[in-house]
Amino acid sequence: MRTVIGVMGSGRPLDGAAFSLAHRLGAMIAGRGWVLLTGGRAAGVMDAASRGAREVGGLVIGVLPDADGSEASEHLDVAIRTGMGNARNVVNVLSSDVVIALPGGAGTLSEVALALVAGKTVIVLGWDPGPAMRATGSGRLLDAATPDEAIAIVEWALGIGT
Repeated sequence: MRTVIGVMGSGRPLDGAAFSLAHRLGAMIAGRGWVLLTGGRAAGVMDAASRGAREVGGLVIGVLPDADGSEASEHLDVAIRTGMGNARNVVNVLSSDVVIALPGGAGTLSEVALALVAGKTVIVLGWDPGPAMRATGSGRLLDAATPDEAIAIVEWALGIGT
């Protein structure tokens, strides 16, 4: 079975730096042969990471909140239409081997919390989810300042690499 890396973050429009960060992260995930899983929408971190992964030939899965796929990123290979709204966040994190969370809002925080409760390793890239999450995720909530650091932590969490 292939490794699935979930990338979570803002669904709002991104500035150039945030787009580049998410895009590069998606490309790096795909470049290692891992599957990228996002919330699947054609917006924000989801779309940027999906685009990056797709551009290097990666497999991209999107777990969508809607039932008809109307919100789907054009960069998905597989669109899972749930009709669950934000409840689909549970599917996102439980389907991921490791979760990387970029800056976002309440939805991203819910994904971080759900992943920690499920015992997943969560890497926060470029933001602080706050003391409550840090207390909950002791030893499983890890910080990265760059996509390279995030990927190195994923490799460590998966028991591969140096």
